[in-house]
Formats: sequence, C-alpha cells, structure tokens
Amino acid sequence: MPKVEITVPDHLEMQIAQLVEKGEFLNREEAIEDLLSTGLKAYKTSGPMDEDDEPAGFEEDGMMGHDDEYVF
Repeated sequence: MPKVEITVPDHLEMQIAQLVEKGEFLNREEAIEDLLSTGLKAYKTSGPMDEDDEPAGFEEDGMMGHDDEYVF
C-alpha cells in the first residue's frame, strides 16, 4: 500500500485521537484511512459545490421549472 504524508491542523489531529480513544477505530492509521475513504466517497457522490451555487433543478421559476408549483 502506498504511503502518504500529510499535515493536518491541530484540531483535526485531536478529533482523530479522540475517535481512537473512544474505540471508534483500532488505531490512528485505521482512522485516517477510513475517514479519508469516507470523505472521497462523499465527494464523488455530491461533487464540489460553491456557496453561491444552487442545487440543480431549483431555478427561479419553481422547483420543477413551472410557475404554478407551490413548495410547502
């Protein structure tokens, strides 16, 4: 398996250490591998999104593109 070296902020390192201490993961390596894998799957599913972007299909003229639709 390829080795990767990363630098993370202190707050992320603390969160990873806490997850390991709570028994969510066997060790730090497993935690980082699983969290990275989960993040990549989520990114692949949803893709990147800018804060200014609206979700597809929610244009100004109604959720489905019709002026007479109501959203409750």
